[in-house]
Amino acid sequence: MEQLKGACIIGQSGGPTSVINASAQGVIQTALASPQITQVLGAAHGIKGVLADKLYDMGQEDPAQLDLLQYTPSSALGSCRYKLADPDQDDTDYRRILEIFQKYDVRYFFYNGGNDSMDTCNKISKYMQKVGYPCNIIGVPKTIDNDLSGTDHCPGYGSAAKYIATSCMELYQDARVYDTGTVVIVEIMGRHAGWLAGAAGLATWAGAGPDLVYLPEVDFDMDQFLADVKKVYEETGNCLVAVSEGIHYADGTFVSEAKTSATDGFGHAQLGGLAALLADRVKQALGVKVRGIELSLLQRCGAHLASQTDIREAYAAGKAAVEAAVAGQTDQMVALDCTRDETGYRCRTKLVPLTQAANTERKVPRDWINQAGNGICQPFIHYALPLIQGEPERPLEGSLPKFAKLKKVLTTDRD
Repeated sequence: MEQLKGACIIGQSGGPTSVINASAQGVIQTALASPQITQVLGAAHGIKGVLADKLYDMGQEDPAQLDLLQYTPSSALGSCRYKLADPDQDDTDYRRILEIFQKYDVRYFFYNGGNDSMDTCNKISKYMQKVGYPCNIIGVPKTIDNDLSGTDHCPGYGSAAKYIATSCMELYQDARVYDTGTVVIVEIMGRHAGWLAGAAGLATWAGAGPDLVYLPEVDFDMDQFLADVKKVYEETGNCLVAVSEGIHYADGTFVSEAKTSATDGFGHAQLGGLAALLADRVKQALGVKVRGIELSLLQRCGAHLASQTDIREAYAAGKAAVEAAVAGQTDQMVALDCTRDETGYRCRTKLVPLTQAANTERKVPRDWINQAGNGICQPFIHYALPLIQGEPERPLEGSLPKFAKLKKVLTTDRD
């Protein structure tokens, strides 16, 4: 392990969360206080900002605005979806990154994101080692999908889960207002892992949630789905359904009507329209009133329902990344190591190799889903419930949220 002295860069990547800025705050404030770090730079729109030499001098920010980051959703520095090529096939981007690192004497690099972001972090780390450029590189986990390997859960998930569960409880009330029955289908994010849709089961556990929950961990059968809905509707006069956007048939094709030719920067299918599709099928099959609802971006930017536990852990992950890097650690990702027992819930940070976290997806265990594949079991509740705890004392102005307003002074403006 090598202790270095020089500048650091913090970048945010992938889909935002309501607490990703808490991790950025943890990195920035800890780095600004470190005698080993000479300058703290924020990359505009992730790795794209590094490649474009578009870096913010975080030392120019008002400390009071940095304090507001933990209550501010989305990615304050800007995000991106940019896949670095295999350096053995094309090292153009890597040579440019090295050039920027050398220009600013960057000896620490922190990248805050999910699976693909850890892949980016891993590739840069391995390249710097290969060319012999000393730079300690640490990944900071983030994803509402909660599918990163090596960590108990991901910062961002707890707040999204709380938003989903709360929204489902509210929908449960609204869907039962009239004297005529209604089927409500709620589409929740999650391409291959059902952690988010599973959070709807927290509402059911609380007594006012979905009657049926479908996750991508179990193959979807349309005929069985229609039979499930019909059974619940006939028994109760209403039916609330939560579905993951990534549910698929046995042959692997997505149920969603979205064309899989539409992809993001990493080649992942852009899903959507599932709630409307299922609502139409239910209406045709059962002839009842049906409403399809897509939570869409709301579930990842709903800071008004953020979990204090999530905020605290997100900040701790950023802080731990800097402390580990300054101590000489590199090529690692910060992970959360948690215990849940009769004495309560406890969480601490640890490090796992970037290679373990990059491009691997952790799914909901099959035995956390009921045998019929349309509901959540108690182990899921035991796992997720501690993550949604706590109400942050959010600063307000005119009863509206007060979010951070960064000056974003570019280093190029100061040259």
